[in-house]
Amino acid sequence: MRHVLIATGLVCGLLAGSAAHAREPDPLPPSVIFGSLYSAVELGHVFADQKTFADAIPKEAPDAILADYAAQKDAAGFDLHAFVAAHFTPPVLKTVSYNRRKDETVSEYITDLWTLLRRPADEGERYSSLLPLPAPYIVPGGRFSEIYYWDTYFTMLGLEQDGQTELAEDMVRNIAALIQRYGHMPNGNRSYYLSRSQPPFFSCMVDLLSAPKDLKGRAALYATYLPAMQAEEDYWMEGADALEPGKATRNAVRLADGTLLNRYWDERDTPRDESYAEDVATAATTHRPPAEVYRDLRAGAESGWDYSSRWFADGHSLATLHTTEILPVDLNSELFHLESALAYGYRLTNQMAESAKYRDLAAKRAEAIRQLMWDQNGGDFTDYDWVAGKQTGVLSAATLVPLFFHVATTEQARAVATTVAAKLLGPGGLRTTTAATGQQWDAPNGWAPLQWMGIDGLSSYGSEALARQIAGRWETRVVAGFANDGVLVEKYNVDTNEVAKRAGGGEYKLQVGFGWTNGVLAALLARYPVASADTTPKQ
Repeated sequence: MRHVLIATGLVCGLLAGSAAHAREPDPLPPSVIFGSLYSAVELGHVFADQKTFADAIPKEAPDAILADYAAQKDAAGFDLHAFVAAHFTPPVLKTVSYNRRKDETVSEYITDLWTLLRRPADEGERYSSLLPLPAPYIVPGGRFSEIYYWDTYFTMLGLEQDGQTELAEDMVRNIAALIQRYGHMPNGNRSYYLSRSQPPFFSCMVDLLSAPKDLKGRAALYATYLPAMQAEEDYWMEGADALEPGKATRNAVRLADGTLLNRYWDERDTPRDESYAEDVATAATTHRPPAEVYRDLRAGAESGWDYSSRWFADGHSLATLHTTEILPVDLNSELFHLESALAYGYRLTNQMAESAKYRDLAAKRAEAIRQLMWDQNGGDFTDYDWVAGKQTGVLSAATLVPLFFHVATTEQARAVATTVAAKLLGPGGLRTTTAATGQQWDAPNGWAPLQWMGIDGLSSYGSEALARQIAGRWETRVVAGFANDGVLVEKYNVDTNEVAKRAGGGEYKLQVGFGWTNGVLAALLARYPVASADTTPKQ
């Protein structure tokens, strides 16, 4: 399942419809709409999970609810829990409840689970934070009852493997519709996610859909989605053309030598709706301005790695995160893919000047990654602190992303393979980092998307034995968990093969489902059946 773009020189496409269509005004998040009421509910821990109130549906117009709140909140005996129950309907979580059939294999379980995780096209509900989607879609599961941007690509791997191409196409149509509607793909289809995006995998999704098509079919697909890909590029590069050296604006950063790269960023500098109390508590542990902390927390959420020692100035404490000062190696590799896709798409549609423009931008970005983010001594790719003017030195599974997108040189890829085998390979697959901080995107946890990118990237550079070994260990760990628990989950402890030692960390309990675990496992089992892999753990 190599990228078509990489394997054949193709580029990816975009959204149906013209980019000239007028954008809809962005709906406000519940925290802004309900102001002090929202703060009171979340800081008062009316719900065990902060996301519950963010997803709750008002029973009447917000203005009416706020008027009632103003009239009642100072009265003797006011009960906030009762007030919320009277004015809001909690979200209905369609949790995964599945009884395995006798002798059911994990592959059969995954196929059956798509039905449970599938949601029909949204009709839309007045005052809801949900951004309605025009086509059916797969949700991750558990507390996550909406689509998430980069999750979608890895979920699609499994849908394609199971022959559910129409549903995979629906997922892409939904993301294209959101890009057309709001100018970018938000973190997920909730109003409180609109102020940020997530790792930009849209061009990869189009690549995936185009892989089985002939050249004419690919051309038609890319022509359809080219406007959305351009909108993606415009979002990530907004304000870049006017940037002076050494300055940043939104997601774009221009270094002192003129090099243009990208960071994670969020339009808002307030606590996240879905983690309101947690963010307030984090800000209270620092001596920094709260707005600065909130921005960095939100930027960390945009990364998808929420949270990791990659973003911590001291390497272990969330209070020191400085996400907006970091140029991530994986984000910039993903944008290399997008720009390469645009170059091919414009060539495919005979827009040669635009094609040359993006071919040049992609080449410059790739060279900057190879120069600025390559740690010769460590033998790995690492992030770059643009404020300090130096590499962060944090070793993480992100070192494999330049291999996945074919940015690395052959020599760099060989060195990465050696480093990964020595420092990131655990008994159950790839560790996310080498630091055990208690955060969910650190050791000992392993995540499906990082396994897939690492395995595919290593294989594409000739490190097939290591790729096969990682795949075998991850598959063994996940399948053993399934045999024991009867479910798949969002992340795994890869420092052990003991099923009782589950993954932890993060702001919520371990979630069952789970979209991208299902997708990656289905694709890996097809490529590397467990019996043919080296699964011997090295404790």
